[in-house]
Amino acid sequence: MSVDVPPNYRPSDDEPFMNPVMREYFRLKLIGWRDELVEESEETLDHLREGGLNAPDVADRATAETDKALELRTRDRSRKLIGKIEEALERIENGSYGYCEETHEPISLSRLDVRPIATLSIEAQERHERLEKMHRDE
Repeated sequence: MSVDVPPNYRPSDDEPFMNPVMREYFRLKLIGWRDELVEESEETLDHLREGGLNAPDVADRATAETDKALELRTRDRSRKLIGKIEEALERIENGSYGYCEETHEPISLSRLDVRPIATLSIEAQERHERLEKMHRDE
C-alpha cells in the first residue's frame, strides 16, 4: 500500500499520531538522510583512495595523516548513524516508530522531526542522561 505525502506536509498534533501519511513522511525523511550519508561515505572513500601520503615534507605528511584519521572517524560515525536509521525504518515497518522505548508513550513530533532516529521521549532521555551522569561520577 503506497501513501502519497503532500508536497508541503508537516506532521501535526491535530492529526492521529503515526497515521499512514505521517509514517510515510518519516520513512522518506529517514531514507533521504541515509542516502545522503551513504553518498558522503562514498565520497570519503574515493578521497581516501586517491590521496597518497607521499608528501616530501614531514609536516605535510603529518597533516595528511591527521586529515585521514578525522575522515575515518567521521565515516565511522556515519556508519553508526546509518545503522540507527535502519533500525528506525524497521520500527516504522513494525508499527513501533514514534513511541518511547521506555514509557511507550508517543515521542513529540517536534523531537521526531529534528531527530527522526529518537527512541526515547525528551523526559525519558533526560532521565537516562541523569542516570548516566550519576554512574560516571561514582
